[in-house]
Amino acid sequence: MNNFEKLDWIFIISYFGLISIIGMWVSQRKKTSNDYFLAGKKMSWLAVGASLFAANISSEHYIGLAGSGATSGLAVGNFEWLAIFALLLLGWLFVPFYLRSSVFTMPEFLEKRYGKSCRMYLTSVSIISYIITKMSVTIFAGALLLNFIMGWNMVTSSILLVIVTGLYTIAGGLESVVYTSIIQTLLLIVGASILTIFGLKEVGWIAGLREKVPSDFFSMFKPINHPDFPWTGIMFGAPILGVWYWCTDQYIVQRVLGAKNIEHARAGTILASYLKLLPVFILVLPGIIAVAMFPGVKSDQAFPMLVSSYLLPAGLKGLVIAGLLAALMSSLASCFNSISTLFTMDLYTNLRYGAGEKELVLVGRLATTAMVILSILWIPFIRSISSQLFVYLQSVQAYIAPPITAVFVIGILWRRANNTGAFTTLIFGAIVGMLRLVLEILWKKGLISLGPLAWFVQMNFLHFAILLFLTSVLIMYSGSLFSRKTDIYKSKYIEHSIGRNCNFKLNSISNFDKYNLIFSVIVVSLLVVLWIVFR
Repeated sequence: MNNFEKLDWIFIISYFGLISIIGMWVSQRKKTSNDYFLAGKKMSWLAVGASLFAANISSEHYIGLAGSGATSGLAVGNFEWLAIFALLLLGWLFVPFYLRSSVFTMPEFLEKRYGKSCRMYLTSVSIISYIITKMSVTIFAGALLLNFIMGWNMVTSSILLVIVTGLYTIAGGLESVVYTSIIQTLLLIVGASILTIFGLKEVGWIAGLREKVPSDFFSMFKPINHPDFPWTGIMFGAPILGVWYWCTDQYIVQRVLGAKNIEHARAGTILASYLKLLPVFILVLPGIIAVAMFPGVKSDQAFPMLVSSYLLPAGLKGLVIAGLLAALMSSLASCFNSISTLFTMDLYTNLRYGAGEKELVLVGRLATTAMVILSILWIPFIRSISSQLFVYLQSVQAYIAPPITAVFVIGILWRRANNTGAFTTLIFGAIVGMLRLVLEILWKKGLISLGPLAWFVQMNFLHFAILLFLTSVLIMYSGSLFSRKTDIYKSKYIEHSIGRNCNFKLNSISNFDKYNLIFSVIVVSLLVVLWIVFR
């Protein structure tokens, strides 16, 4: 790599060493299944918030957000800012149900609310989607970054990252993921912030940057006919994906399940909502800076181009790369841990009733090991993933999220919702979403002509998410209303809480939650101000 000096290597090696030491230290503690999968349910609000943010931000964010910033400007940042509402919804609406029902996984919650068929469906879909999308995209994007920035062979660098991440995840479980994510969150924020500041200085700060890029790059809202980010899709479609990802996905919610109590879980989601204000400025903005500095730069190369350029002095370049590695490893570790939890607690325990604590921890470690091996075997195929397929993978969530969002939200807000309506909705949504994905891929490859299905395939993916969500709500309502009203509730807590848990009086909540409420109002106010500034 050009301009890569000894001080940079010191930062990178120190990072690997520190993460390995922390991971191994945590792994020495005696672990039950509760310790291994949920960190003993003793995570503080700081650990929950940092872990939520670190699990979310990965190498594909560095490539994807900066790349979209280089193409369309700040508008892609709406996905980050709208996540604030989803995180607050997680903290104030979903958290009480999840923690009081004492579940390990989201599929387990669905079984308590509806029935076993819903649990098995969500478990299967989650594991498959993690392997196909989260794991593969994270490794691919990380390998691409390291290859471009440092000149490392994609296969070699990927294997190194997968093995190091896998070792501390296998040994320590969620607790090691959480402890290391605090360090990783700090590193990725500091590293990306340094790059942004040096980039702004190079182009003449904001005033100079505005002169070098199209004027609409600094507008958060695009016309309704925009191919990627129409304002209608952003405001009404993106929140559907946000609720699915932040409020119902095991990959994210597992951090909340490990909180010591509801107040700390809620405060953690609020901290994460503040952190989600940052990516627009430290991940999207660098893409715009790259366009100003390197006219004609390819979108996927925007962020790597900045890092590998003359912009950063010795030492700081190593710090930024350590931040990149932190994002990659944190996301990968979260994925490994979530898959092992789903496999062990949702599949294995149903096959082997009465399994002991040591056996469950062992199975969890073996499941994580299997994921590490699968990741390594997948690496040679990752090299064939094109940027076009990378975009396909990013839009997959629009095809699977709407029915799952509908089932969770309606299940919490409406007591009459039952297993018949929920399972019918999930199956219908899966068929329609898969049909859209397959037809879109075949059409873009030129293998089929669409004919009367053109509207279905060519519709913006966010508009498609809106349509599928509304259809799912209708099916959920109809299926529940016209089926037998029997065996609706599987959990005594859920039975007495559906549709009632959202109501509270200010004088009846704890002092901790009063502060939570104040900080929730503040972060929403900050977001409104930012939207006004960048409207």
